[in-house]
Amino acid sequence: MFRATVRWMRIGTLDSKSNNTFGWLAECEMEFFWNDGGRSACGFVGLAGDCVTRSIAIATGLVYRDVYNQLGAASLATPRNGVRTDIAAKFLEDRQWRRTEISPTSYVPSLLPAGAVIVHLAKHDGRCSHFSALIDHVVHDTWDPSDDDDYCAYAYWTHPDYGPESVRQSSPASRSSSADQDLTQAEFDKILNRLRAMDRTASNSASTEAEKHNAIRMMQSLMLRHNLSREDITSDDNVETVQFTQMACPVNGSKAYNWEKALANYITMHVLPTTQWYSGSKSHRTLFCFYGPLADVRNAIALFRELLVTIAAAAKLQFGGHSRGSGASYAEGYVMGLPRHGSSSGLESPNDLKEDSAKIVSERALIQLRTLAIHSAATRWLDIECGLRLVSVSRTGRYARDDAAERRGILHGSKHEIVVPNAPRRLTQS
Repeated sequence: MFRATVRWMRIGTLDSKSNNTFGWLAECEMEFFWNDGGRSACGFVGLAGDCVTRSIAIATGLVYRDVYNQLGAASLATPRNGVRTDIAAKFLEDRQWRRTEISPTSYVPSLLPAGAVIVHLAKHDGRCSHFSALIDHVVHDTWDPSDDDDYCAYAYWTHPDYGPESVRQSSPASRSSSADQDLTQAEFDKILNRLRAMDRTASNSASTEAEKHNAIRMMQSLMLRHNLSREDITSDDNVETVQFTQMACPVNGSKAYNWEKALANYITMHVLPTTQWYSGSKSHRTLFCFYGPLADVRNAIALFRELLVTIAAAAKLQFGGHSRGSGASYAEGYVMGLPRHGSSSGLESPNDLKEDSAKIVSERALIQLRTLAIHSAATRWLDIECGLRLVSVSRTGRYARDDAAERRGILHGSKHEIVVPNAPRRLTQS
């Protein structure tokens, strides 16, 4: 489970006569808990449209596997690909959960009752149905559907024993803390590494028959215990155990500037290439949505927000703004100047570069394959879980370009040291 505090901000001017250097800074907080309902802790892997199982497990506190098995028995099919609404309703009614119908309206968690609530959402045309859990107005899900204007709330379930007071006492959120999720994922990665090591031993011609037999026996035992198949350990591009999410970073104004889009593109291409992004609008705000592996999306949001404020503040200080004219040119140049992967510091000799070229190409090829596999899986996850299929659009606009301001921005951007917040430390070899 991951708790996200999303802030939106954009620097502007309240009064053209004001000497306030930074103008105004708008800020708003929305709470969202990343919570898979205990799916990974129960040993389930792979992509699934399991929103019904997940939301029921979160709201009721039941074990994910028990809910999964009971819904599967009731529907005579696997809940992995979703559960019919009538079957989910019958499951909840049998446990004294009361359904309340509401007229289709935008999903605003703060308007629903406190305590544990299961919300039935769907798009305006009634398709792409989704179940999501609320705990005291806080969304508990693998993504935040309140960020998507296409989703409306049609009904919700409540239970007298899961009101605000009982929820605070039993605290379903505390039953699967973020530390537990991280530990589970770390343990799972360790198990996969052990299995791959034993698989290499079993297939190595230099191993003795006793070593091969022992490795195969231990592999079978671990795979049965953790519900894994051979495909999970033999593919270097395996993404079955990756935890995906989608998070939005809203900013003021219904228009996204070119340098903001370039910044989002820079982060997803050169800093955290396993993530992807798209933009949209919600009311008076622009949404920059990042999706992909959970930890990488969290870091992408934090880095995007940090760079957004840094560049806008620098443009405001030097040119009085960041939305047009010299300020916009400076901001675009700043993004263009940010360090890219593969850029040379100028200290390496041609011979050194030539000797390492084969190794670099090989490493980059493996990273690219892994990245493409994650991109493909994340796109499928976005379709299965969020009902989103993205299309590319292009727009053109004109403003007074300032080449000198752009060159200054490139110079300043090239001196910016990119540090990913909360990034996991990696072992390096000197």
